[in-house]
Amino acid sequence: MTLLAFLRHMMFCAGLALVSAVTVRAMISARVMDTPNARKAHANPTPKGGGVGVVVAFMLGIALLYGTATFSRIADPYFRGVILAAGAIAVVSFIDDIRDWPFAIKLAAQVLAALAAIGSGLWISVFHLPLLGTVDIGWVGIPLTLVWLLFATNAMNFMDGLNGLAAGTALVACLFLAVIAAQQGGWFVYFAALLLASGLAGFLPFNFPRARIFMGDVGSQFCGFVLAVLGVAAARFGAVEQSFLLVPMLLSGVLYDVAFTLARRAFAGDRLTQAHRGHLYQLAHRGGIAASRVALVHWGFAALGGLVALAFVQASGWAKPILALSLVLPQLGWTLLVVRRARNAQIGRW
Repeated sequence: MTLLAFLRHMMFCAGLALVSAVTVRAMISARVMDTPNARKAHANPTPKGGGVGVVVAFMLGIALLYGTATFSRIADPYFRGVILAAGAIAVVSFIDDIRDWPFAIKLAAQVLAALAAIGSGLWISVFHLPLLGTVDIGWVGIPLTLVWLLFATNAMNFMDGLNGLAAGTALVACLFLAVIAAQQGGWFVYFAALLLASGLAGFLPFNFPRARIFMGDVGSQFCGFVLAVLGVAAARFGAVEQSFLLVPMLLSGVLYDVAFTLARRAFAGDRLTQAHRGHLYQLAHRGGIAASRVALVHWGFAALGGLVALAFVQASGWAKPILALSLVLPQLGWTLLVVRRARNAQIGRW
């Protein structure tokens, strides 16, 4: 990539960030309100739906690329699949922000969106494993991809409970993913990651450190879904063994928190679909850590995941699993810290 091309890309992204910011400002005026309750961190009614700005910027950008970029003909099925699936999940989640639909309806919409992406060819069919080489998993990759898309989409949604946490984490992840994709010549993933980053950059100043508006389901589900799809697309990087792990490494903090919380609640016999305030990031805040600091910790997890992913790409086969697993260590340290703060604050059963 030439310097001139890079500067053009940045100008294009700056324009999309401005579109996002203007849209977010309009959503503040629309005043679709998020009312406080016992399981939410905010105390005053606050507008939501700021994620519409992220969606508008991304969809506008990917539509323009689809019509103009020379490489889009190569990745044509990906473009069509992502546009259709992302648009569908954005519409359903925005309506959910207004009407608060039951979880079953949201899940059904997510399944349909995921199947649209899979139908475009974005599903895992092979894994590159150290010592074992390339393993062809065939049709089994379809249900595995479906589970991954659903889990990542809902994980980002579950983590969108403190100012800037989900949006900032997604922004950091997108920037690192764009760098890695450019290094590997994965131009579809490169541009898609930059488009999502542009939308998030336009939204984040309205949400962090003080929230004038929340992202809402329309933003958190959309970000989680698009990043999950890009994780599958990243597996097409032929030069990168185990490349499916790139996005999970970037989202290690989000995925760990949700997986840990689901496992803990299942072990305790709690109903998994019941709303709660038992995520680690929520306990950290309830234990006295400022919301902005909790968000910055998760931005740090994403940045650390990005640095490890950069090393992962260049590492020898035997070192790749070690690098990926190393990201569990900071999560364990964070877990011990949060549990101790929760005990000191006498939070009780969580």
